[in-house]
Amino acid sequence: MDTGSFAHQFAQQIVNGVSLGSIYALIALGYTMIYGIIKLINFAHGDIYMLGAYIGFVAITKTGLPFLPALIVSMIGAALAGIIIERIAYRPMRHAPRIAALITAIGVSFFLENGMILLVTPQPRTFPAVFAPTVYHIGGVVVNNQQILILASALLLMLALTYIVNKTKAGKAMRAVSYDSDAAKLMGIDTDRVISTTFALGSSLAAAAGVLVGIYYNSIDPLMGMMPGIKAFIAAVVGGIGILPGAMLGGLIMGLVEAMVSGFFSSTYRDAAAFAILILILLYKPTGLLGKNVKEKV
Repeated sequence: MDTGSFAHQFAQQIVNGVSLGSIYALIALGYTMIYGIIKLINFAHGDIYMLGAYIGFVAITKTGLPFLPALIVSMIGAALAGIIIERIAYRPMRHAPRIAALITAIGVSFFLENGMILLVTPQPRTFPAVFAPTVYHIGGVVVNNQQILILASALLLMLALTYIVNKTKAGKAMRAVSYDSDAAKLMGIDTDRVISTTFALGSSLAAAAGVLVGIYYNSIDPLMGMMPGIKAFIAAVVGGIGILPGAMLGGLIMGLVEAMVSGFFSSTYRDAAAFAILILILLYKPTGLLGKNVKEKV
């Protein structure tokens, strides 16, 4: 491979990696928000992403909604599902040992996957093409309108989340509960409502990612959330779980690494590359790239 073709290939994989990384970042934000508030790793989060994709699919195919209303319907539906799951499955486990909450999260994940298999059958569904595919050639790099849509949607949603967390009353309450939930409760903050809001926000972002993936890959199935869910969790750990900018950074790193491995070696190694990153981070920077060493109160 000469220098020119290598540069074109490298630039192309950066475009592909940023698109994929944006998806991972949206899912990882849900993991990191929930962990930041109640120190729970919600392994059912990938299945909320799958649920969002199916809600978007039904909204487009059965009701004929265009992309944006279908995306909003999907986000609202997943937010309600997140609130219900938190209320039924996680709230009773809030003061239980962490391992009990973790096992509950795995149980919820299996329930959602197998429930959807019973409801819609395990057969993949073809996601309708909501936009006519348009390809742009920019300096030898191929970019399509779906990649631009994914990146633009992900950026807008991340900016909206950043605004909510940093500038609104609900966001201030979330940060207070994250810092010290007992003190927040004493100050009159309704911690149950704050935790439900956090689940709703995280679930809606995962649903948006599910719809965007459905549009990009034209296919959805009940088990589609397993591997992206695990990779988004790795992204959250890489950036620093519990830190919002860390989830965004981790998602982009994961997407870029996968794209580079797929482009220059083989796509069969991309999952191995993701888990190799997790092992390296846990060995050398367990708190994540943006995390700080904090001594745990005993």
